[in-house]
Amino acid sequence: MVPRYARPAMTAIWEPEMKYRIWFEIEAHATDKLGELGVVPASAGKALWDWWATDPKIDVEAIDAIEAVTKHDVIAFLTWVAENVGDEARFMHQGMTSSDVLDTTLAVQLDRAAAILLEDLDKLLAAIRTRAEEHKYTPTIGRSHGIHAEPVTFGLKMAEAYAEFSRCKERLEFARKDIATCAISGAVGTFANIDPSVEVYVAGKMGLSVEPVSTQVIPRDRHAMFFAVLGVIASSIERLAVEVRHLQRTEVLEAEEYFSPGQKGSSAMPHKRNPILTENLTGLARVVRAATVPAMENVALWHERDISHSSVERFFGPDATITLDFALGRLTGVIEKLLVYPERMQKNLDRMGGLVHSQRVLLALTQAGVSREDAYRLVQRNAMKVWESDGALSLLELLKADAEVTAALSEQQIEEKFDLDYHFKHVDTIFSRVFG
Repeated sequence: MVPRYARPAMTAIWEPEMKYRIWFEIEAHATDKLGELGVVPASAGKALWDWWATDPKIDVEAIDAIEAVTKHDVIAFLTWVAENVGDEARFMHQGMTSSDVLDTTLAVQLDRAAAILLEDLDKLLAAIRTRAEEHKYTPTIGRSHGIHAEPVTFGLKMAEAYAEFSRCKERLEFARKDIATCAISGAVGTFANIDPSVEVYVAGKMGLSVEPVSTQVIPRDRHAMFFAVLGVIASSIERLAVEVRHLQRTEVLEAEEYFSPGQKGSSAMPHKRNPILTENLTGLARVVRAATVPAMENVALWHERDISHSSVERFFGPDATITLDFALGRLTGVIEKLLVYPERMQKNLDRMGGLVHSQRVLLALTQAGVSREDAYRLVQRNAMKVWESDGALSLLELLKADAEVTAALSEQQIEEKFDLDYHFKHVDTIFSRVFG
């Protein structure tokens, strides 16, 4: 985790103190249920919670010092709790194994992280929708292969992003539900030394569902899916970020990141206004996606359990969620403050002498009885003259001067095919599909 790209609420989920607090709650709830079953004295759970009610400071350094000797983090924690609670603490962890605590804790952390990410997505969606409605009919050029294609609106670009992030939200909601499972099943997952009702009880207290069959660990296909979804969200962030970066290029300059008073773009060139936020988002997306392959490789553990997944998850569990949280917040700010230049969009639309209307003329010629091959040839030979003149010539005027074209279409019919609004007649339909 790099503090520069971290926000407090998400970071807090992964702090050692928070981890140990979750560990305690799992252990104490399990002890409560074991007391109810008569496996341990009912006083054991009460002793734990009475101590917890004093709001004790989690002494991370003390636990680390014990672990330095035991070489086992859960044992170190249990030892530290026993030192503070006293004799009743010996009934903690009855019939449980370390993975019961570690995996259930990770499920809690990822569930809480997902809750924050879903809030982030809601804020981003709101920002995108606002800009989509603002520029619903703002004409701009659509590009394929980076080359002028046909007209669209800037609002449609935003609507497209809204639909994409709506899908991201749906995927994350499913992944959150899928990852939020509890395993308190003991060594190799057979419940030999702990009753399944303990698992049900702890799951309910921690806001999780029960893992149907856990071996000694919660199956890692769940985690693979979760981090794959985070990777897809990161890719969607990058897609929108790259769009902004392209639109900010000097030759295009149809939109750009907000440039605040006093901001500097370059240490050498005072004129520079660089898309640094969206470039940063492209980089952060790579960091989040980097977790997806290790998460999938973690699925194939040996038999009922090994710990090859453990060290990996200690890295990318915090890193991926913290980074994605920051990235979503940054993208929301970019969209909210994005500077949009409709006049430049119109100028770029007009730059190539009407080439963007070539398809309409092609279709009109075919409907007038010209073969598609001949129609394509007629329009292309005039379009290439405009292209080679860098837009200095007008496609409309060239077509009206082409005898083969005017033999099939009148000047009025040709002119009708250069109506910009024609391309936007279904904008309302698209918006209703996206926004309801």
